[in-house]
Parts: sequence; structure tokens; C-alpha cells
Amino acid sequence: MSGADDPFGFTSLNLAWVRAKPGVKWHRSNGQRLAAWVADMDFPAPAPVLDALRAFVDGGDLGYPDARNGTGVAELFAERMAARHAWSPDPGHVRELCDVVQGVRMVTHLMSRPGDGIAFHTPAYPPFLATSTAMDRPLVPIRSVRHGAGWWFDLERFEAELAARPCALLILCNPHNPTGHVFSRAELEALADVVARHDLLVISDEIHAELVYDDGAPHVPFASVSDEMAERTVTLTSATKAFNLAGIRLAVAHVGSPAVRQALAAQPDHLYGAVNPFGVVATKAAWTRGDEWQAAVLARLDVNRHLLGALLADRPALAGVRYVPPSATYLAWLDCRPLDLTDEPVEVFHRGGVELSPGPDFGEQGVGFARLNFATSPAILTAIVDALAAAVTAAR
Repeated sequence: MSGADDPFGFTSLNLAWVRAKPGVKWHRSNGQRLAAWVADMDFPAPAPVLDALRAFVDGGDLGYPDARNGTGVAELFAERMAARHAWSPDPGHVRELCDVVQGVRMVTHLMSRPGDGIAFHTPAYPPFLATSTAMDRPLVPIRSVRHGAGWWFDLERFEAELAARPCALLILCNPHNPTGHVFSRAELEALADVVARHDLLVISDEIHAELVYDDGAPHVPFASVSDEMAERTVTLTSATKAFNLAGIRLAVAHVGSPAVRQALAAQPDHLYGAVNPFGVVATKAAWTRGDEWQAAVLARLDVNRHLLGALLADRPALAGVRYVPPSATYLAWLDCRPLDLTDEPVEVFHRGGVELSPGPDFGEQGVGFARLNFATSPAILTAIVDALAAAVTAAR
């Protein structure tokens, strides 16, 4: 699918190829719907990563890895943070995990008890909501407000809610999923003041940090805001989102908090499992040889986020949809309430042959919304929007 005009195969995708992929994105509806839901890109994975994995398999050794001196992932993570975000985390405080959600739940389990409140910005990534429910940690929301051409989160209301429901933890998603908001340094400093006043531990999910567009605020790691925040924060990230590698199951946790480090050190060996060599190989290849691919994919996504806005505006049936192009991620948070549909929008879209993420999955503020993944080719994105328009027309 790639060629001189499309060296990475981003624009020449076709439906037959994406529908033949074995992952869950296109298989959830058995190929009956256009898939624009889960946060996987449709694009081919970076060639350097695939080459590294093939070389590893061709080496023929799938036995226990020799990790006496570490895998090298922690050092690469620290170097990348310093080079890209002017933050110099200690690689000695980095722990490898299977994924970011594991890190969230691991720290939540160790550093809070059932009944303790946990705070996060809403609407919220569904696994965060599930963590609150399944682990009996009541949610204290930091609510979003549409503000001009972006989003704003109400810290004053959050502090008032903290008075009624104290928290042990704050789960920060920066850049934010699903809105695509990138928190400015000023916003993070204001949040840090609240964190300090209420003695909160912060779990900062920064997995979308390398998917920030250059027309807004740059990504600022929360742990870099101050020395105090560095010691209150566990930073979680992975190569999986920015390099389209969700299935490799490797993330890193920089454990800035001494209390969390002590709690982890007290746990039995292997309680939280161990990463596999394929994830290590893929992550190292992405972070050392994948930057050209990643820069190209970000440029493609930048075009797509604006193309989506133009397509929505050009389809009369969808002209009422409120869409703020995200400042990061490849996820569009669509306010479909002006369409005045009888059913939840995603149900209408499903009947029309498109699989989106239901807004209510992101909490009460998601009612009437849907999340659309635009990490695909322009032709497939156009087909998705055309199908959404046809579904709305049929529902009226």
C-alpha cells in the first residue's frame, strides 16, 4: 500500500485491508460496521519495530531473558523525557508494567482503601471510571466546561466537592482523553496548588504526550511542575499510542513518590507479573528508530483532525454536531446533542453501520456525545462521516 507519494501507507489504506486485520477494532462487529472506536490506528506499524521483532524471532531464543542489568527501557524513557519535555526523571525510579491501566490500579490498590475518594477530570477514560467502581473508590469529578475553542476544567467547584468528599488520589490524564485537551503549565500549576493543599497523591497518565499538535500548549509532565509534585507523582506512559503498538503490552511507571516506592518494594516478587521480551524489543525500536514514522503519523493526524471538521460541516445532517479539534490524540469528542436524536447518538450510528465509542461510557457528562477515532486514511474517514450522515437522516 505504500509508495513514493505515501511512504508509510497512511493515505492508501483500503477497507479490505483494514477489515482483514485480526485485532479487536475491526472484528468487534464482525466487519459489519466501519470501525472508529477503540484507540488503535488503522495505519501499518512502524517498519523499524517490525524489523526488530522479526530479527528477535529469527534469533531463535524465546527463553528467559537476561535482565540482570535491566532491559534498557528505563534509560531510554529518561532520555526521551529530557530531550522532548525538559524533564529529567531518575531511571532508577522507573518500573516496567504491562500497561498503563495496570499501573493506575496497582497504585490505587496500594495507596488507598475502599471508601477513599479518587479524583479525575470528567468526562473520563472508561477504565478510570471502572477503577472507581470496581475498587470502591468514590469518584470526585473535576468537571469539563466548553470554553471558546477548547475545554476548561472547574477547579473551584472541585475544591468545593473535596470538602464534602476528601480524596486520597488524583488520576490525571494529560493529554486528556476524550477531549484532547493539553493542560498548560499554568493549569498544571493551579492543579498542583490544589494537590498540595489537600495532600493528594497523583497518578499521571501521559500516554498521549507524543501526540500533541504544535498549535497549542506543549506537553508538560506533571512531575516537572515542582520538586514537591515530583515527589507526589507516579507518571505512566508507553510507546503504544504514539507508535500504534497497543498489543505489545509494555508501559513504564516513573515512581517519584517515596511512599509508593516503599509500598512496591514490600510486595512479593512476581505479584504484578513481568513484561515480555517482545514488548521490550518493540519499545526500544520505536524510541530509537521510529521518530521519522512518528513525525509523519502526527502530520497525517493533524490533517485528519481538520478534515473531520470540514466533513462534518459539509454534511447537512451533521452540521449541528459540535466539534472542537483536539489539541492532542487522534480522538474526536463529538457533541451530538444538537441533533435532537431520540436515542443515544452511538445507537443511531451503529444502525447506520459505524462503530464509535459511546459517550455515556465516559461518565454522566458523556450523555449525547460520541468519541470518533480519526486515525485512518482520508477515504475511510470520508466514508465514516458519510455513513454517520446517512444514519442521522434515516433516524429522522
